[in-house]
Amino acid sequence: MDTTQYVEIFMEEAKEHVQSLNHSLLELEKKPDEISILGEIFRSAHTLKGMSATMGFEKMAELTHLMENVLAKLRSGEAKVTEAVMDTLFQCLDALEQMVQEIGDGNSDNINIEELLKALRELEQNQQVSATSEAVQEELIDAGPLEEPSDVLDSVDVEFNHYEKKLLGDAKEKGMNSYFLEIKISPSCLMKVARAFMVFRNIEEIGEIIKSNPTVQEIEDEKFENSFTLVIITKYVKEKVLQSLNTITEVTVSRMEELNLLNEQSLQNYEEEAVTEQQEQVTEKGKADTETSKKTKAIQTVRVDIERLDNLMNLVGELVINKTRLEQISQTNSTTELNETIEHIDLITSDLQSVVMKVRMVPLEHVFNRFPRMIRDLAKDLKKKVDLTIKGEDTELDRTVIDEIGDPLVHLLRNAVDHGIEMPEDRMAHGKPEEASVSLEAWYEGNNVVIEVRDDGKGIDSNVIKKKAIEKEIITAQEAEQMDENAIVNLIFNSGFSTAKAVTDISGRGVGLDAVRSKIDALNGSVALETQKDKGSKFTIKLPLTLAIIQALLVEVGTETYAIPLSSIDETTYVADHNIKRIQNREVMLLRGNTLPLIRLDQELDTPVKSEDKEEYYVVVVRKGEKQAGLIVDSLLGQQDIVIKSLGKLLRGTQGLSGATILGNGHVALILDIGTLI
Repeated sequence: MDTTQYVEIFMEEAKEHVQSLNHSLLELEKKPDEISILGEIFRSAHTLKGMSATMGFEKMAELTHLMENVLAKLRSGEAKVTEAVMDTLFQCLDALEQMVQEIGDGNSDNINIEELLKALRELEQNQQVSATSEAVQEELIDAGPLEEPSDVLDSVDVEFNHYEKKLLGDAKEKGMNSYFLEIKISPSCLMKVARAFMVFRNIEEIGEIIKSNPTVQEIEDEKFENSFTLVIITKYVKEKVLQSLNTITEVTVSRMEELNLLNEQSLQNYEEEAVTEQQEQVTEKGKADTETSKKTKAIQTVRVDIERLDNLMNLVGELVINKTRLEQISQTNSTTELNETIEHIDLITSDLQSVVMKVRMVPLEHVFNRFPRMIRDLAKDLKKKVDLTIKGEDTELDRTVIDEIGDPLVHLLRNAVDHGIEMPEDRMAHGKPEEASVSLEAWYEGNNVVIEVRDDGKGIDSNVIKKKAIEKEIITAQEAEQMDENAIVNLIFNSGFSTAKAVTDISGRGVGLDAVRSKIDALNGSVALETQKDKGSKFTIKLPLTLAIIQALLVEVGTETYAIPLSSIDETTYVADHNIKRIQNREVMLLRGNTLPLIRLDQELDTPVKSEDKEEYYVVVVRKGEKQAGLIVDSLLGQQDIVIKSLGKLLRGTQGLSGATILGNGHVALILDIGTLI
């Protein structure tokens, strides 16, 4: 069988199971006596084994098979969850993750897992677990949630609602037979859903199915193991039913019993039961509706190739540009019909733009999920005790931002554990808890998302930073004396700055935090640091929700039009020429008692000017982190949705510019990069 066409689907599902394993193993380490967690781990390993065996990835199948054996011993109580067991299981998880990556790259057998297989066999020690017997597998699978039910009933004491009872009662009155069936599908079957469909088809030819467990929808979605149960009504005898099902390959009827539970029940009680049920349904309606909507929402999802989403966004961008053009045409050729049509197009375009933006949004959970395991391993290597708290993982960001934000967060968290957190004995000596606290939190703030990384470690000593900065000639001793503590601490973002005494595998490679700032600046974001000696540090990252279509203020400078992102603007004002002062040879103005540095855009961008002398100037007050500046422009053209276009390879990285946009009249306007301007 050619399985290459299924590799992409296998990759997606395997990554989900690996992530589930990661989360469950971390939970198991904290709660080693929780049997339900073991059940979840077992199911993920069991599913991975089946998937990999089907696809022909033998190493992955063998590894997950031995993991099942160890998990079975843990579940039965023959073995305990120890540090050695957890370390081995985590190593298995790392190997699985690496295997999935290799399969994606087209190499399925490049990983050497002999040592891992040996370690897993040693964990079984004296009492060998027999290739995880079917009974143990079913027991473990049954311990999990209903989303992967196997629900093999021990009796035929099935609960029926009023309608089902009525059907069974009517069937008995008509002399028909009611049967309970347990259907098993061979574990080696590659197409379980197809076999289940054949069972349904054959039964419906000779009778009627009135109950299925799992439900028909769950069976169609392959949310079942290798068995399911049915209750059927038929005029045929037991042998005829068995004959119709035994013709299906890889399917066996493991149990079949005639239902007699209605023999002793009086049908006169049905109406009373119906009334009771209706009353209960009214009481529970709100709750049921909510649950149904959640299930429907969960089922009705599709995976879409990211390239298609990018193409869709580009088309919406073109629509936005042409909408602006239509608005300009309507201003010069004003007619009632045209204005009404344009207003309608404006509404539709805005709604479409909003929908496409939401489709591109991805929860930060996709980035945050990797950090608990990373912190656990780091703390273990450094012999430190760290408790990681994550909040706001459901906060959503544009996919393009999500793809880029992972590395800066990894750097900040590794630095917090390596540099910020003290050894347990040092913490206790300073009156702190032995276990350090590191928190990662995200929330919305206007059109931005704020991500905060905080620790309760030793903080950053400004004197150490100052000494190192002078030593590396980043600043002079004279400059250091004039700088406040906050400015000195923020020198750690300078290129090549590092306070590490030795290069390690964790941090201190001399890269410092300049890589973090560079990456965040490239995303039109900002990063700020607050620290207090012996109390801890807090890094605050602010990012735009999206990098595709943004709101901007269009301004005119000389003969050119520029766009300034609204997310960078605090306010607009104006200043009289005689109120512009000079401090240290730089132009400034007073804004409500505060000194505001001024930037003349015509000089900074070398733009041809219309007139030299003016009595008043428009000022756009912009912000980058804690710093403010006033951009002097000739006129304010108004607010507008703009589509960000790349400047291309030739102009990439040009200081003061972050991209370009096409205006409604077809002209190109450059988008200002406030960070580099300030």
